[in-house]
Amino acid sequence: MKLGLHYWNYSIPADPAAIAPTLAEAATTADQAGVASFTVMDHFFQMDAVFAAEEPMLEAYTTLAYVAAKTQRMTLGVLVTGVMYRYPGLLAKTVSTLDVLSGGRARLGIGASWYEREQLGLGVPVVPVAERFERLEETLRICLQMWSADDGPFNGQHYQLAETINSPQPLSRPHPPIMIGGGGEKKTLLLVARYADACNLFGTAQGADEVTRKLDVLRGHCAAEGRDYDTIEKTVVAHTSPLDDTDGFLAEVSDYAALGVTEVQVTPDRHPVEFAQRLGDEVLPRLADIG
Repeated sequence: MKLGLHYWNYSIPADPAAIAPTLAEAATTADQAGVASFTVMDHFFQMDAVFAAEEPMLEAYTTLAYVAAKTQRMTLGVLVTGVMYRYPGLLAKTVSTLDVLSGGRARLGIGASWYEREQLGLGVPVVPVAERFERLEETLRICLQMWSADDGPFNGQHYQLAETINSPQPLSRPHPPIMIGGGGEKKTLLLVARYADACNLFGTAQGADEVTRKLDVLRGHCAAEGRDYDTIEKTVVAHTSPLDDTDGFLAEVSDYAALGVTEVQVTPDRHPVEFAQRLGDEVLPRLADIG
């Protein structure tokens, strides 16, 4: 079982001048400890359902580029890129750049953007949900075309690209892994079956039951699409704190492992450097026996 660190809070410590050194130390500590992936949120305001929107938030891909320069091993990605925030061709170029500069460690995490407050606040177009998913599918197709030998045009309903030149191509082969985040059963998981190398689901207080149901839905979409369900990596954001309740966390992870989940992501709930250090000392050695 692989462990991912999802870095979502830039408010600890409170001094903005400490954000960069704290991020660097937490990332390098996690990298050296054996954490498999490092992800950040694609938000421009902090989520107001969690903290005040005015709390610190960094742009995701700039942050990952900084982390790439500080680390050596971890896969780097956004959990998850909001489809409305970047033109698809530029997104493919951004992920390609991250992949080249990190030595082939980029992962495209993507989903339908949802946080309308930041979109309205910063002038990002807000479109109906159905259109967001249409744009998401076209974005996936554009990224796959730009990561192929086809540098010709793309003509979609929402996006038209005259040329899809992308040089240099990513180092990852055949392309940076695509992970679609979310558990929407009619659209999100269908797009996973069609395009993704991995899915990302959220653990809940109900334990593995909800994840089981979502994976059953994904299995059905794979059957309908002619996709081998076992070729899709299953990842989950854990619900239980790995430090406050390590035994409970490991039990949750064991349940996920039985479902074929191969990576769990955890979120710092204290100073991120302390969190990363204790993951390496207290959690990762025990996690190695699972899966």
